[in-house]
Amino acid sequence: MIDLSYIIPDMKTNMKTIKYNNKEYKLPFAVALPEDPTATDVVKNRFNSEACILPAFAIAVYDVIMGSEMFQDWKSHRQGLDWFIKYFPREYMVLLD
Repeated sequence: MIDLSYIIPDMKTNMKTIKYNNKEYKLPFAVALPEDPTATDVVKNRFNSEACILPAFAIAVYDVIMGSEMFQDWKSHRQGLDWFIKYFPREYMVLLD
């Protein structure tokens, strides 16, 4: 059986809070999450190939940021950037700044 105890749904906003490394991360918008949103993977900067290790839930937010930029959805883009600045500032500087 899959342990989903690290995902805390917010029924009002359909947003989720993820428990990861003894902290809670409230997602800025609804994202598609893999079976284990705390599993980590490497993400590279699209311009200079610098790399960061991120949990899957942060990668999902990163993916929305990239998609929002393509579709010029600046509200979602800004929400995602602000979320990264708050929760993953070093990774923000490497990947998104």
